[in-house]
Amino acid sequence: MNKAPISAADRDWEHQLREVNEALLVSSVRQHELTERAEHAQVALRESNARFEALFDASPIGMYLVDSAMRIQFVSRSARTVFGDVPDLLGSDFIEVMHILWPSAAADEIVARFRHTQRTGEPYIFTEFSEVRRDRHVREYYDWQIHRIALPDGQSGVVCYFMDASTRVRAVAALRESEVRYRRLFQTAKDGILILDATTGKILDANAFMAALVGREPHDLHGKELFEIGMFADENENRAAFRGLQQSLYLRHDHLPVRHKDGSRVEVEFIANIYREGDALVAQCNVRNISQRVAMEKQIAEQAEALADESRRKDEFLAMLSHELRNPLAPIRSALYLLKLQEHPEGENPIQKQAREIIERQSGNLAKLVSDLMEVSRVINGQIRLHPQVVDLNQIVAHAIETTRPLVEQHNHSIAWNAHGEPVWVSVDGTRMEEVFINLLNNAAKYTLDSGRIEISCEQPKDTNYAEVRVRDNGVGIEPRLLKAGRIFDLFTQADRSLDRAQGGLGIGLALAHRLVQMHGGSLEAFSPPDGSDTGSEFIVRMALAPAPPNAQQPQVSSTLTPNAEDTRVLIVDDNVDLVVVLTRILQQKGYFVQNAASGTDGLALATQWRPNIILLDIGLPGIDGYEVAKRLRAAGELPRPQLIAVTGYGRDTDIALSREAGFDGHLTKPYDVDELVTLMATLAT
Repeated sequence: MNKAPISAADRDWEHQLREVNEALLVSSVRQHELTERAEHAQVALRESNARFEALFDASPIGMYLVDSAMRIQFVSRSARTVFGDVPDLLGSDFIEVMHILWPSAAADEIVARFRHTQRTGEPYIFTEFSEVRRDRHVREYYDWQIHRIALPDGQSGVVCYFMDASTRVRAVAALRESEVRYRRLFQTAKDGILILDATTGKILDANAFMAALVGREPHDLHGKELFEIGMFADENENRAAFRGLQQSLYLRHDHLPVRHKDGSRVEVEFIANIYREGDALVAQCNVRNISQRVAMEKQIAEQAEALADESRRKDEFLAMLSHELRNPLAPIRSALYLLKLQEHPEGENPIQKQAREIIERQSGNLAKLVSDLMEVSRVINGQIRLHPQVVDLNQIVAHAIETTRPLVEQHNHSIAWNAHGEPVWVSVDGTRMEEVFINLLNNAAKYTLDSGRIEISCEQPKDTNYAEVRVRDNGVGIEPRLLKAGRIFDLFTQADRSLDRAQGGLGIGLALAHRLVQMHGGSLEAFSPPDGSDTGSEFIVRMALAPAPPNAQQPQVSSTLTPNAEDTRVLIVDDNVDLVVVLTRILQQKGYFVQNAASGTDGLALATQWRPNIILLDIGLPGIDGYEVAKRLRAAGELPRPQLIAVTGYGRDTDIALSREAGFDGHLTKPYDVDELVTLMATLAT
């Protein structure tokens, strides 16, 4: 079947239809592409918003965005904590939120700033914005910045960046306050303060006290070195001191002179230290005016010198007093000795015997007082040197009892001596420790009414490392006021000075005993019942034990030497006529050949001519003294060499040392015991 031919009109229509279909296809493709692009744009926008919000949230700086209608659109995480409990923050009216948080005036100012920036684009910066928020009770400080920003809808919004500056502001305020306090202290300090550059030594700062010390204004000191303001002698001394400070970081001068602008000088204590201040090293110098202290030290030194001079003059007085008292005592005791030698076989006249015994006893007491006075002076001045040996304490106490027995018997006391069953070894100076117990026994005898009882014991308490000696009596006891704080051992203290109980003495026996025990490292304590007087007293001496010496034996009493006076010539050189007369007769009766001289010159001449074997030589002689006589005799070198014995009232350690240095072989202090003199003469003659 034949098809009808297609007309031209149909062909045109088909062509147009084809073009329409193609156009529709293209349009459809384009629409699809636009849809895809729109979807991609939305995704990109969402991603952009997400990144923007993430950036907001991640930033440590608080941020929020206000749109053109003044509504809050974005708030970062750190900003939310600042807004606090404001409900429905996103989309909220910014003006209302500000009035919720801040007082009206502050809220109005903030809103006005936001509107101004939104309208003009002019950014605004709040530095340390400060206000007390409505919902809080402390002042807070913020740094704010607000900037205009274009929004997607073509409108203009405002973004706000802020940071809480409260911590920083308060720290700065505290630092500023600290600096104010430091400056106030710096300027009002009563010592001079200088701050130096630790490299150049130039003054960076100075306080008012330092400026006044040198007579200048504080600003006049800036930039100068220390020598330029009157410190140190000159530039070289200043530079040398500063180099020492740089090396050791510390410098001190206890007495540094400082010159005032008017030429006057003061002494200061100067201390400098180097330390780091920021990136720089500085030296702080503290300068203290010690003029008053120096004046006081000078006054104290002068007073100390005056006291020392007074003490020296006191010692010299005591020495002279002792000498002057000893000189008359020597012939008295020698005369008593001579009287004893003249005793008739039938017996001495009772009255004469009683009188002689009284004189002998009282002269002995007087000699003891003089010896105690000199002894305590030596102890106080540290002139006693101990010579400790390991000895049996029982023996020392026994010797002390024998020495004090005449005084005990004079008062008709009974004495009970309880020695330890075995030797009690201690390391002491036996002579000095015997003095201790003699003083304690004398004290007990004096302060116990006649026919009293004295007990003394030597013990070694179980499980201890010390020895103990107890001296008890049933006498008047010790007043509580004297026992308090150990006043009983104070110098010149006596238990009772009332007229009806005047016991004599100077009140130095216990003080001397106490100090001697302390010098040995021991202790001396006093006890008395608290009910007052007439109840007795007890003194306890404690000394550290010592190991027993090798081959320890009880000490044997040495036999007294029997003097051999045959053919022995004795020269007495002394200006005390009474002593010379009495001593000459005593020695002649003992078989010595005796001559005498009354001056150093005569004694020296007689010694050269007569050639004596022994010379008893006083020290304080007219003409030339005994020291000089001894030196000249030793310098002559003549044989036979005479034995020189100093027989003098000078008995200090220094006197004994001087006599030894002059060449004396022995030294006896007046008033001596004649038997002691004779024994010494016999000892030197052997």
